[in-house]
Amino acid sequence: MKFLFLIIISSTILRAQPEVPLLKQWATDYTNTLNRAELESLNYRLKTFEDSTSNQLVFLMIPTLDAYPIEYFSHEVAEKNKIGTKEYDNGALLFVAKNDRKLRIEVGYGLEGALPDALANSIIRNVIVPYFKRDDFYAGITAGVDAIISAIAGEYKADRDVSDNGKSSFVSTLMMIIFAIVIFLFRGRRGRRGGIFFGGLGGGGGFSSGGFGGGFSGGGGSFGGGGSSGGW
Repeated sequence: MKFLFLIIISSTILRAQPEVPLLKQWATDYTNTLNRAELESLNYRLKTFEDSTSNQLVFLMIPTLDAYPIEYFSHEVAEKNKIGTKEYDNGALLFVAKNDRKLRIEVGYGLEGALPDALANSIIRNVIVPYFKRDDFYAGITAGVDAIISAIAGEYKADRDVSDNGKSSFVSTLMMIIFAIVIFLFRGRRGRRGGIFFGGLGGGGGFSSGGFGGGFSGGGGSFGGGGSSGGW
């Protein structure tokens, strides 16, 4: 009975799933919060990081998830866009749902050692959120990107008050397993008309999407639910 209830609830969530965009840039903003110069700067920073390390770090901001779980959506964005390389799974996604006041750092398999859940949580709480609380989104995003890059390089250290996220990590992993089962059972029956869209998300839909020369392309990386979520 509990399993049936879970399937019913999960199928309802799936029908309300936001459209997962196919990203064309390293930094994408569908809220018009960042101006063109800010997006260009972020794209240059993230492209340079990829060129010099082969690691792929991507930023995405959308208006709202309409109560859809941020862990599910960010994981699907990372998987659909294959962030990171197939050989090393060395990708990460910094995702923000602005109107929901939620954000998440999604971490690929190959970077979970350098960027564990507790460290991702520290970056969210201590680096990004203080800026977001002041509505200084560009500064928060830039500081977060720098902290993630430093963490991958082994230079960023979590504050001592950040405890191990073992329990929350287990719950998140369990949710991802259940979600994968639900997707398998229901995806064949779900149509596009059930989703939540942001005015043509994949094509820009009137929102800023960067326009940085060259364009982003995923390298085949995989994700297992590692990372951390937060809010402000």
